[in-house]
Amino acid sequence: MNGYHGKVLVIDLGEKSWRHVAIPENILRSYIGGTGLSAWLLYQLCPEGADPLGPDNPLIFSTSPLVDTKLTTSSKFAVTSKSPLTGYIGDSMSSSKIAVSMKRTGCDAVVLKGQASNWTYLVVSDHNVDFRSAEDLVGLNSSDTESKLRQMLEPGVSVACIGPAGESLVRYSTISNDGGRQAGRTGTGAVMGSKNLKAIVFEGNKKVGISDNKSLDAIRVDLIEKSLGSATTKYRETGTIANASVFDRLGSLPSNNFKNASFKDLSQITAENIYQETTVRSVHCANCTIGCEKLITDPGTGSEVRLEYQSLFALGPLVGSGDRSILLESAKYCDEVGLDTVSAGATIAWYFECIDKGFLKDEFVHSSNKILDILRAIVSRKGIGDLLAEGTKFASATVKRGSSDFAMHVKGLEMPGYEPRTLKTMALALAVSTRGACHNRSSAYEYDFSSVTDRFKADTEKGDLVAKGEDYSAVMDSMIWCKFVRKVFSDFYVESAEILATVTGWDIDAEELEACGERINNLKKMFNMREGWVRMDDTLPHRVLNESLEDGNSLSKEELNLMIDAYYRARNWNKDGTIPFKTLKRLNIDQVPDVVVS
Repeated sequence: MNGYHGKVLVIDLGEKSWRHVAIPENILRSYIGGTGLSAWLLYQLCPEGADPLGPDNPLIFSTSPLVDTKLTTSSKFAVTSKSPLTGYIGDSMSSSKIAVSMKRTGCDAVVLKGQASNWTYLVVSDHNVDFRSAEDLVGLNSSDTESKLRQMLEPGVSVACIGPAGESLVRYSTISNDGGRQAGRTGTGAVMGSKNLKAIVFEGNKKVGISDNKSLDAIRVDLIEKSLGSATTKYRETGTIANASVFDRLGSLPSNNFKNASFKDLSQITAENIYQETTVRSVHCANCTIGCEKLITDPGTGSEVRLEYQSLFALGPLVGSGDRSILLESAKYCDEVGLDTVSAGATIAWYFECIDKGFLKDEFVHSSNKILDILRAIVSRKGIGDLLAEGTKFASATVKRGSSDFAMHVKGLEMPGYEPRTLKTMALALAVSTRGACHNRSSAYEYDFSSVTDRFKADTEKGDLVAKGEDYSAVMDSMIWCKFVRKVFSDFYVESAEILATVTGWDIDAEELEACGERINNLKKMFNMREGWVRMDDTLPHRVLNESLEDGNSLSKEELNLMIDAYYRARNWNKDGTIPFKTLKRLNIDQVPDVVVS
């Protein structure tokens, strides 16, 4: 089978066993790979009502048909599980050579079941799975874990691991790989920690066939040229940290726990000043020509810090801090211990407001100087850190006293750096996203920042925009393309279908590929419905819907519901947001075939 191995590797950590399970070609064609294939596997293999931190919740790593083709930006993988933050589907993505190493072990996805009796790491090759003790690795941060494993094994092996945050089951902990890159959101690191799995090492040599290598070579050259054009200039030159000053000018930069939409103390942490006053180095993922990743030298420590917009927003303006040194140290610490910076910053911002309102004793004063101390307490689960390690949804439910009114999450996943009261398409996307407050599963902010729609107006046209954006993103995240290459395509579906056909030999066209995106999003929604989703879960935080910004911009429940109704219509769903049988039948998911792995 070209582009695929046609197999999933299923590993039972409790029984220390493994086996390959065949995946039908029609399933691969329907769900492609990445987040699509892993969503299908999760629906099959996660029992209804499973505890996200229990042994029944599978942790799924998935590659795609484009991985190991050397197409620019294609070295990515997805990690999917039932989220310990939301109780619904949770998926994260990361990239670099680990995606290639994983695929070369001879499978398209790896499913981790059960729970090891002791701390374990796995060595996965193209012919074996070796279960080894990780007791000597416990407590190590992510970079030290990778380094030690490479010393023990081979320098070139690829490692996915958790840091101390995952070991402590912090609900928003991450999975680290390739020198500090993160599968960041929805708490997959906690799921890995709950399985007593410290790390996975991939070392394989199996390659898949390509249907038409000559045509693919020509496509590679063309994409490289396009990826170095104006569509990616920002990512190549300054990276996403440039967004901060732009969003601030547009009144779309959330600060002080979403009380404000601009930040008066931004100057130290703008891309402009960071580039003028510090050393910045661009880094490329494997097979990437863009190099969006920026490593900033921290003058205080001399170490290089990976920084992008979401981390800057969450550990800066959101917590009310404009101190560059604290920002860099905090971002570095989160990467080392394995913490999602967005959820960490949002949880600290919520905690600071609890202190201000007298809802919690001030174990730490409300000061940016205490951010690192609070992060350390979260990871160790000491004192107030034990509460904050649960995230804003669970923490506010514990504290009560109205603290949920300023807990800035959707379905349990903390809000990213986009102000919904001035970005109404993004507001809708955040409310309805299956994984919670997510900007990456629709990229709806692009509509708001373009001339396509009025970003200040809540109207029905936004329903169709968000649905289309979600389906587009589902295809990108399943093939898998990096989001930063999206604008180099003249016609995304036509060109992506041609590339997929070149790799696999399928006679797939744009219409079929677009239907894959719709199918994947409906299946994700089916999982959430099975786990208890109801329409009231599609909403935004109380603050967003009940408080106006200083400039008067606001968003009411009525306006949000108007857009949600339009979104459900665009999806051909029922008024309560459930999916009618005729929609499932049209998408060929009225009956989801079983995969037996027991």
